[in-house]
Amino acid sequence: MNELQTMTLLFILTFLATLFFTFFVRKILRDADITDSPIVTEHRHKAGTPTMGGLAMLLGILLAAAVYFTQRNLVLIVIIMMGSGVVGLLDDLLGLKVKELQKVVRNISHLPVEIGRLTLKPKEEARVTTEKAKGDLKTLLNEEKVEVIGEVPIKSEVTERDKIIAQIVISLFLVATGAVSSGVLGFELGILIIPVVIFGVIGSINSVNLIDGMDGLAAGILAIASASCAIFTFNNGNLSGALPFVALTGISLGFLVFNRYPASIFMGDTGSFALGAGYITAGFLGDVIYFAVLALAIPIISVIVSLLHRVHVIKLPVEPLHHTLHYKGLSEKKIIAIYWGITFLICIVAITTHQFIS
Repeated sequence: MNELQTMTLLFILTFLATLFFTFFVRKILRDADITDSPIVTEHRHKAGTPTMGGLAMLLGILLAAAVYFTQRNLVLIVIIMMGSGVVGLLDDLLGLKVKELQKVVRNISHLPVEIGRLTLKPKEEARVTTEKAKGDLKTLLNEEKVEVIGEVPIKSEVTERDKIIAQIVISLFLVATGAVSSGVLGFELGILIIPVVIFGVIGSINSVNLIDGMDGLAAGILAIASASCAIFTFNNGNLSGALPFVALTGISLGFLVFNRYPASIFMGDTGSFALGAGYITAGFLGDVIYFAVLALAIPIISVIVSLLHRVHVIKLPVEPLHHTLHYKGLSEKKIIAIYWGITFLICIVAITTHQFIS
């Protein structure tokens, strides 16, 4: 069997397996009433959609590793993905419990009003999230400038500190394999590769997790980025490095069949944590971390924008950026198409440029 046949069969296996497992997992989640309750006002109509669909992705790539068990890189990314998926699953399970009910208000005055860090124009709506906003709400209600139009259940979740600790542990699993090269971009880092791996795993997991806020957005971006990495790695004569990306492309597209707009299942943190960890692990093991990071530019930029918002450098009406775009009137389908399109363009330009200068 030649290399192209191996890659093609792996893609078909992961795609069809994930397609089947997603159908199966979705039915179980529906029967168990394990569903999502979006906090973004514009997405309230999606309440009741099964979540934790990332379990189907894990099953799909686990089957691939069982069939291609002689491919060390593929087996290693499955180990890392399973560990990350378990961490995400715990967060999803905790999220089934409601922590609080946040009020949704509308500006009923004829002038803009300040509530928390937001400025609401007449007739604009927003959730009351911060303590300052909750204090402002009492004053604005007394002055009859806003009205409460509903409540949104806020899910319990693992603290940010505990998430980071768990992600560091996962990255140390990867370091412990000894499979990661100590050289990056031509520089020999030696033991300094450890903090690079830790930073890479944390960054990738949170980038994919943050971008997973619209139907098919994360799965589509990861499919495009993974396919591009597979092509790039294969063109450099590294089949073992390309196979994990082929598998990631297969599970992303297999899941996307049910996750595309309008989604009938969400991947949850189970899926986004596993995809983020698996993707960056494939980048390290294939020694194409620079290209993998470039292909994931859109989620990374989204994280940077959110961080700038949180340290008060910029102000977003809704976080993250894609929700702000939706809040400003851009349709969900257009936002998804733009994000997919930019990712595709970046990857095509990068592959073409590399081939031209090589």
